[in-house]
Amino acid sequence: MSVSTETPLQREEIRTIFEKGAPGRRAFVCPELDVPKVDGLLPDRFRRAQPPRLPEVSEPEIVRHYVRLSKRNFDLDSGFYPLGSCTMKHNPRLHERVTALPGHARLHPFQSPKRAQGALELMWNLERALAEISGLPHVSLQPSAGSHGELAGVLLARAYHEDRGQTRTKVLTPDTAHGTNPATVTMAGLEVVKVGTNPDGGVDLDDLRAKATEDVACLMLTNPNTLGVFDPNIREIADIVHGVGAVLYYDGANLNAIMGITRPGDMGFDIVHFNLHKSFTQPHGGGGPGSGPIAVSDRINPYLMNPRIVKREDGTFDLDEHGYEKSIGRLRGFQGNYGCFVRAYAYIRSLGAAGLRDASETAVLNANYLLARLGEVAEHLPLAFGRLCMHEFVLSGAPMKRELGIRTLDLAKRLLDHGHHPPTVYFPLLVDEALLIEPTETETKEALDAFADAVKAILEEAREDPEIARNAPYSTPVRRLDEAGAAKRPVIRQSLD
Repeated sequence: MSVSTETPLQREEIRTIFEKGAPGRRAFVCPELDVPKVDGLLPDRFRRAQPPRLPEVSEPEIVRHYVRLSKRNFDLDSGFYPLGSCTMKHNPRLHERVTALPGHARLHPFQSPKRAQGALELMWNLERALAEISGLPHVSLQPSAGSHGELAGVLLARAYHEDRGQTRTKVLTPDTAHGTNPATVTMAGLEVVKVGTNPDGGVDLDDLRAKATEDVACLMLTNPNTLGVFDPNIREIADIVHGVGAVLYYDGANLNAIMGITRPGDMGFDIVHFNLHKSFTQPHGGGGPGSGPIAVSDRINPYLMNPRIVKREDGTFDLDEHGYEKSIGRLRGFQGNYGCFVRAYAYIRSLGAAGLRDASETAVLNANYLLARLGEVAEHLPLAFGRLCMHEFVLSGAPMKRELGIRTLDLAKRLLDHGHHPPTVYFPLLVDEALLIEPTETETKEALDAFADAVKAILEEAREDPEIARNAPYSTPVRRLDEAGAAKRPVIRQSLD
């Protein structure tokens, strides 16, 4: 079999923007000043002693540089992005246009509430919508990401117990938990206690009962969990946690499987965080900042962050910091990433209650369809737990590694040559050679079939020559990287000499 080993992007000499251009070259030259010059507007202490050392390039050079960079990255606009537990769904362009309207895009964070009534009303309405979706009545939009929402939840749980004169130092997290959960607990100054998983992929109730003691502040739980399993014992789990006076926290990363169908508040959860950049189509990471609002029950409400968005009796909106002496205070300088709120609110209003339910049902249908297609290679990639799944599922590559001589990482890298972004690999940790796949509701049957066919082709190829997958990818701008070395010894500074 012939394998492509080079692309035009690989042949291109890689240079930073600082290495391009020439002294004195400009993309734009300002016209001569046609008004009287006024000195002293900017105090000397704020003025540079010398001009900044910026790239000196023409406009075509700028455009070509960044277009070339964009072509080195895979994105949702290029193809299927099945990263498990990330919910990489399509971001509707209509919502981007709404967010770009001048009243939204040009709103300054320091704008007086009296002159930002439309924004405050949108945020207030978004809070009401998220409260309904979660089944919990009180919402704060402040957290900037899911991990930030997690931190808010743990701090709220700690404040709740401290207000009752209790010192609780432990937080229970299942071994299927997201990797941010233990980090969040540690950052909040508490101790992580791992809870085991039963053979069906849910929480081990006996282990939970043994570890749910009166020094436990809360249990952090995702339902469905990272295995794509909805825990049927959720009410019993809630009773065990509440029985020792602890708080039940819902990690909303997997909300895309249940929104519009069931609500965390109805399951017994006290605190929920949302990922607007997952379930509600706000672009991820490089496409824009995240947002992780938090919803809480009545008993947690006194500790919720300030200021709060309130609706006055005359119908106007305001930011209120008064009367909440038990609040944990601010978690950030402003109320959150406003553009995220506009997109999420547009998404919710576009779909409505029936549409949100349909999105969840389609996500679950797509996941089970893809699981069925990959069942054709189950002898090499068996399902780790259960027979069906919710919005995502975990396969084990252990038989593939043993019988075909390729690892999950090799399969993931070879998928790049077939034009598919790999799924999440080696997570969750309790599955050997894990492959975590989430297709979302926005992918077509043809896209899912193409992905399943690519996996099947790679396994057939590995039977003949496993070295092909072991050395993949071949068609990407860069080959296989030393990811550990890049993380431990990053090169992040550009020499200007």
